[in-house]
Amino acid sequence: MRNYKTQMEAAKKGIITPEMELVAKKEYMDVEKLRDYVAKGVVAIPCNVNHKSISAEGIGMGLRTKINVNLGISGDCKNYDVEMQKVDMAIKFGAEAIMDLSNYGKTNTFRRELIAKSPAMIGTVPMYDAIGYLEKDLLEITAEDFLRVVRAHAEEGVDFMTIHAGINRRAVEAFMRDKRKMNIVSRGGSLLFAWMMMTGNENPFYEHYDEVLEILREYDVTISLGDALRPGCIDDSTDGGQISELIELGALTERAWAKDVQVMVEGPGHMAMNEIAANMQLQKRICHNAPFYVLGPLVTDIAPGYDHITGAIGGAIAAANGADFLCYVTPAEHLRLPDLDDVKEGIIASRIAAHAADIAKGVPHSRDRDNAMADARHVVDWDEMFKVALDPEKAKRYFESAPPADRHTCSMCGKMCAVRTTNMILEGKKVEFCTEK
Repeated sequence: MRNYKTQMEAAKKGIITPEMELVAKKEYMDVEKLRDYVAKGVVAIPCNVNHKSISAEGIGMGLRTKINVNLGISGDCKNYDVEMQKVDMAIKFGAEAIMDLSNYGKTNTFRRELIAKSPAMIGTVPMYDAIGYLEKDLLEITAEDFLRVVRAHAEEGVDFMTIHAGINRRAVEAFMRDKRKMNIVSRGGSLLFAWMMMTGNENPFYEHYDEVLEILREYDVTISLGDALRPGCIDDSTDGGQISELIELGALTERAWAKDVQVMVEGPGHMAMNEIAANMQLQKRICHNAPFYVLGPLVTDIAPGYDHITGAIGGAIAAANGADFLCYVTPAEHLRLPDLDDVKEGIIASRIAAHAADIAKGVPHSRDRDNAMADARHVVDWDEMFKVALDPEKAKRYFESAPPADRHTCSMCGKMCAVRTTNMILEGKKVEFCTEK
C-alpha cells in the first residue's frame, strides 16, 4: 500500500517510486536527482493510479523531449476502429503520449479500451466531452457538471488533463482589449469563453480550482494548464491576451504544487520563428520552470496540407530553447480529421523535431542513434541503416524502388558514391569507372 497520493508528494517526502526508477533508467539520470526534480515540479511523471498498462515517462528539465499524438472521433467522423488503428500506429512509432480529443457521443467506452491497452500516457480535455457526456447544451451546464466530467475521466485512468483554468475574467479583459485577427482558436477555450459570456459567471475551472485539484490529487492526474488564448495566427502571437493568461497560469502552477498535483503548462500556437526562443524563456520564468507543452508552434500560416512541416520547424526551435513536450501536427491540420497516413506523417515529423532538439540540448545519449547511422553509412550497410532509421519500412521501400546495380551504392550516385570512392582509396584500391563492369 503506497503511503503517498501523487508522485510529487512522494518526491517531497524523499520516497523514490517505481515510476521514478523506471524513468531514471530510461533517461540515464541519477534517480535521486530525478526525485528532486519531481519534488520541485520541474519534471512531471503523469501516471494515474488506475492506468495499469502504462510505461511511465518523465517530462521536463534534463529529459528527452516527448511527443503527443491527438486522436478521437468527431460528429462528422465516428469510426472508433480507425481511431484505434491510429493508437496502434502511435505506439508503434514510439509516441510517449496519446490524447483522446473525442467530442461526440459517449466516449468512455473507447477511452477505457485505450487506457487498458496503451503503454503511452493518456490525456484528455474534459471540456470537450462535457456536452456529450452530460447530454446538455452549453448554457445548461453548471460548474458542478464540469467537475463531474473531470472526476469521471480521472476514475477511468486518464494520466493528464488539459484544464483551461487560466482564461478567467482578468485574462478575458486583456483579450477583449487587445484586438486579434483570429480571436480564440482553442476549442476548449472558446467553449469556456462562450459559457462565461452567456452566464455572466467566472470560469468554473478557475472559481473551483481547489476542488479540481482535489480530484486530480486523488488519482495522481497531472494537470496540463491549457492555453485558451494561444495565438491562432502569427500576427496574434505574444499579445496581451496570451501573456495575461500566462501570468494566471504561473499562479495556478504554484497552487497545484502546494497540493502535490503535478503540472504541465501549455503554450503557443502560431508564432514567427524569431519570437519562439523568447516565448520559451518567458514561460519558464513566469511558470517557475514547470514542464512546457507546445502545439507546434506553426511558423507560418500559409501551408495547409504541409503543417506537419511548419509545426516541426517551430517544435524543433521551441524544444531546443526549453520546451519539454511537443504535440504533433499532421498534414490535415486546419483541414479535416487526420487519416492514418496523416497521423504517421505527423508522428514522424514531430519525432524528428524532438530528436533534433535533444541533440542541440545535449540530452545524454541523444546522439547514439545518429552515430549508429553514420557507422552503417560508412560501411554502406543498408540493412543496418534501415534498422536505425525512424521509419525503417519507408527507407527500405525507397531504396528498393530503384535498386542500384551495385548494392554498395544507391541509384543516385551509383559507382560515383563518395563513401565508396573514399573507402576504396583508404583501403589502397584503385578507383576506375570506365574499366569496371
